[in-house]
Amino acid sequence: MTYALSGKRVWVAGHTGLVGSAIARRLRSESCEILTVSRGVLDLRRQNDVEDWVQENRPDAVFLAAAKVGGVIANMAQPEGFLYDNLMIESNVIKSCLKAGIEKILFLGSSCIYPRNAPQPIAEKSLLTGALESSNEGYALAKIAGLKLVESCRRQYGADFISAMPCNLYGPGDRYDATISHVIPAMIMKLRAAQKSRAPEVAFMGTGSALREFLYVDDLADGLVFLMQNFSEDGHINIGSGAEISIHDLAHTIARAVNYTGSIRFTGEGTDGTPRKVLDISRLAAMGWRAQTSLESGLSSAIDDYDRHYGEGKELIDVAS
Repeated sequence: MTYALSGKRVWVAGHTGLVGSAIARRLRSESCEILTVSRGVLDLRRQNDVEDWVQENRPDAVFLAAAKVGGVIANMAQPEGFLYDNLMIESNVIKSCLKAGIEKILFLGSSCIYPRNAPQPIAEKSLLTGALESSNEGYALAKIAGLKLVESCRRQYGADFISAMPCNLYGPGDRYDATISHVIPAMIMKLRAAQKSRAPEVAFMGTGSALREFLYVDDLADGLVFLMQNFSEDGHINIGSGAEISIHDLAHTIARAVNYTGSIRFTGEGTDGTPRKVLDISRLAAMGWRAQTSLESGLSSAIDDYDRHYGEGKELIDVAS
């Protein structure tokens, strides 16, 4: 059975973030009414306020993309914040929608829910089969709890609630902050700054050996709309690009894209995180969906977006080794 979005009231929770803004862009072609609410108006960590808002606005469907997110440094520095805030956000939204009889929810998880040493590529069945990566354990535990809450709502109440697990994301609307950014925006910032200042060398933490899979955020949004319309099963489903790259090669790819000609060095300090993380996307591929944007094309769009919003006249981050 398919779920039609045309004519529906669709709440994009987290509409100002990287994923939420891409979902909102994608929904403009679905003839639906897009509902949004800013953080200043509604704090999703407050249960009564969320319940009141849902009852008053009565969405038909919800994309739950709201979350406290950050890179390795932020996750290691704020484990309580990443655990507590995400538990509250997802619990309040899911429970409020259940009480209000909302037709369908798509909860967005993260590939960090999988064990650090899971067999590669990582299949959905690998969940809870081993220890998590310690550097983002709080965030991962919160996302696992959200996934299980969605499953429990399906099993106990027959609610049409589903979950999708994306790989690492990037693209327009990403967060550019030296303390909380994920790897691609952090590298774009640092390498663009080095290119402009003609720095002879750029240094990155870790060894550069870790392997990662990256998905352009507008591809993700298209995949999530596809799942909202065509997926209704117990358990989560992976969504990714199916391509992987080492952090070392990623740095050099971004350097070429920003025309940085200096040298790149990996210090070996800090953590590489999970050694390899690529998702098994065979289930989604069998349904007929695949990502369309190459890494090179996606990076070009991401860099253009960074230059438009943060390039000229903005303070450059320190690129000293």
